[in-house]
Amino acid sequence: MKKKILVIHFSQTGQLNEAVKAFVAPLQASDTVEVTFEVLRPVEPFPFPWPFLRFLDVFPEAVYDDPPPLQPSALKGDEQFDLIILAYQVWFLSPSLPVTAFLQSELATKLLRDTPVVTLIACRDMWLMAQERVKARLQQLGAKLVGNVALTDEAGSLLSFFATPLWVTTGRKGPFFGGLVPRAGVAPERITACSRFGERIRERLQGDLPLQEDLLRGLQAVRIDPALVSSEKAGQRAFRIWGRLLRALGPSRSWQRKPVLAFYAVFLVTLIATVIPLSMLIKKLVAPFARERIAAQRAYYSAPSGEE
Repeated sequence: MKKKILVIHFSQTGQLNEAVKAFVAPLQASDTVEVTFEVLRPVEPFPFPWPFLRFLDVFPEAVYDDPPPLQPSALKGDEQFDLIILAYQVWFLSPSLPVTAFLQSELATKLLRDTPVVTLIACRDMWLMAQERVKARLQQLGAKLVGNVALTDEAGSLLSFFATPLWVTTGRKGPFFGGLVPRAGVAPERITACSRFGERIRERLQGDLPLQEDLLRGLQAVRIDPALVSSEKAGQRAFRIWGRLLRALGPSRSWQRKPVLAFYAVFLVTLIATVIPLSMLIKKLVAPFARERIAAQRAYYSAPSGEE
């Protein structure tokens, strides 16, 4: 009997679709595995390229988990899968809204219970807090998280802050400004290399072995930068404060939000350019004196895949 895998994903730019395709290629090539794809489609599509203020306008709903309605799924919820791969982007330190909508749906409640799940993330570089929220929701739904893969942009923490919005708002990856801002997105070779995860899963399934938390160990599925932990937590707090204000002003895309969003854009650039680099520098300076705490952080946030 064939093993059944469900892939649930939403990709605005198309990059995550490429990662999914590379990930599942070894599984699709197997005669003993059947792969089903569930593309999440919002009733009102998110545009790409994304106008700048409309791009910013989505963050209050993202940080407060206000899901948009999705188009009906072909799945009924009574299907049984041996593994579910949940692939998502990170929007403002949160899971993208279509994925949030799925995780809050009745369909997710039916499909995910008692089912092994692997999460696949493609984002700028700050994914820890988003994954914490996904983990919490999976636990509420009774799913078993057995692996996580995080693909991050090649531009690095600071420069990707400029490269990624330019990509999203122009539709071009760059480089920009004569190379001052590097190419946005995950390096193509890292996307191609995702096939190793599919190969590991295929081996486990063909050997009729259980899919447990050691599933992706030893494959360098994630890399943790401890300096980003406090930055993400601070950013999440700031997003919630500003998000609360913007939600009080009016619903998404209302004119009342626009002046505050313009001011917020200036605030955000200032925060990224000053406070966050300073926070990361302080974190690196104190690192030699906090090895045990940092090791514990790395172990916690890299689970279940591990960094080795």
